[in-house]
Amino acid sequence: MTSDEERGRLDLEKKRERYVWYYLAYFLFGIHIVAFVMIYAVRHAK
Repeated sequence: MTSDEERGRLDLEKKRERYVWYYLAYFLFGIHIVAFVMIYAVRHAK
């Protein structure tokens, strides 16, 4: 395996890892939005 192939593989791996972190961040953010909406709904229910 040449160094160019190795470098390309490492770049792809870093890119995928970054996408995983973005997905995780959006997922957690979305869960908090849903939780706040549910808390608001429960507190303001008659």
